Amino acid sequence: MTTVCIVGDEDCEVRFELLSRETAREALTTYEFASPWENTLAVETVSLGAAVSLCNDLNWYLVRFAKRVLVREPSISEEEWLSRKLAAAVRDDEIPPEETDRFLAVYGVADGRLVEPMYVARRDGEVPEYDLREVEETVVVRVTEAEFGG
Repeated sequence: MTTVCIVGDEDCEVRFELLSRETAREALTTYEFASPWENTLAVETVSLGAAVSLCNDLNWYLVRFAKRVLVREPSISEEEWLSRKLAAAVRDDEIPPEETDRFLAVYGVADGRLVEPMYVARRDGEVPEYDLREVEETVVVRVTEAEFGG
């Protein structure tokens, strides 16, 4: 199963905003919701293509209420996420799955929230340690070269 995680903007509650809008609510009605971090809404889809399609269906709302969208595709990585743009590029055969692991945005998790990313390139197969602040854990997100650096 491919997971889509919508991370809300600081000034809104993403779950409320999405579920209070009829069109977004209808697009999400067949999914079970999770919240891996504070102010997130995650759903499992059947494939990377379905995940990208769901994001496209929700785009109007994502532009207004989401800070970012993450996609986790187990056939690419069980632990690391893909940015929405990278997920779409893989789905559209623009980037091969095996070439998605170089450019990374490493987010810290503090008090249950995703905090500022540290943009790094993987070195010798290793992810550099997050050093922007003390955090409980980190979340690795693979990004496109164009997204690299924020």
